[in-house]
Amino acid sequence: MRLPLGAYVVDMSSGRVGIVMGHEGPYVQLRPHGGGREWDVDPGAVRYATPAERLRAATAYANARSRGEVP
Repeated sequence: MRLPLGAYVVDMSSGRVGIVMGHEGPYVQLRPHGGGREWDVDPGAVRYATPAERLRAATAYANARSRGEVP
């Protein structure tokens, strides 16, 4: 399955929510909500994020930003 760019997915090996940024070789490239370092994951190890998971990722980013932990 080729995931669309911009889709919110969960990396099931780590539990992290990421945004699909691209496809490189056999891997899907994900970036955390709000930006940050991309990571590669096997496409068989991802699933679409639920609305609750997307909200949790956005809230975690907003909280970290308010504490000054991210630029």
